[in-house]
Amino acid sequence: MPRLKGKTCIVSAGGQGIGRAIAAAFDREGADTVAVDLNESALNALASESGVRTAVVDVTDEQAVRRLAAEYQKVSVLVNCVGVVAEGTVLDASLEELERCFRINVSTMHLMIKSFLPPMLARHDGSIINIASVVSSVMAAPNRYVYATTKAAIIGLTKSVARDFIAEGVRCNSISPGTVDSPSLQQRIAATGQPEKTRAQFLARQPMGRIGAPEEIAEIAVLLASDEARYMSGENIIVDGGMSL
Repeated sequence: MPRLKGKTCIVSAGGQGIGRAIAAAFDREGADTVAVDLNESALNALASESGVRTAVVDVTDEQAVRRLAAEYQKVSVLVNCVGVVAEGTVLDASLEELERCFRINVSTMHLMIKSFLPPMLARHDGSIINIASVVSSVMAAPNRYVYATTKAAIIGLTKSVARDFIAEGVRCNSISPGTVDSPSLQQRIAATGQPEKTRAQFLARQPMGRIGAPEEIAEIAVLLASDEARYMSGENIIVDGGMSL
């Protein structure tokens, strides 16, 4: 029996990386899945390989998010996966960079949750899954001031939503991945101009001796989306290959 049969799921940043892996996993588990992204070509590739429906939406745009929620009012699982990595210390970070990353990493989750939550409350049924990071309130990493600050905010946001609506049938949990082999990571490695050295540095901080796969994060999302996790809310699940130990 597919674990998500009968559930309608929205996955933001569903065109690539962790979001794409989650959308594909939900589809395999029988969910009616809608992947949302700005990258139309990536969405088309996903749709051609699966039964996932797609929507090109800028989730930083409040009106666009409201229109999306009005179109899909029976969503029982919402996955917020949009995020951006910023490098540097507090001395490197401008206020504009901090605000930009908050808008992408945190405000998008605020908009999506606020828009999709009311119908969940009306049905007394919903699972919200936010992708945070182990580099947050869990642990520090060098030169990740803005990134860690915004990802820590996601964990706080998750717990707050979970507490406010725990008695009304809606659960909210977060997943904190470690280093995952995504297009974002590959782009950052290539941008250094020393890809082999940089990849070796990423590997060196992994006690398991390898970088994680997006599919490994997706399996945790399937659990949180399923009724198997109906007694879980407000949790931050760390999936980092032992990086934070």
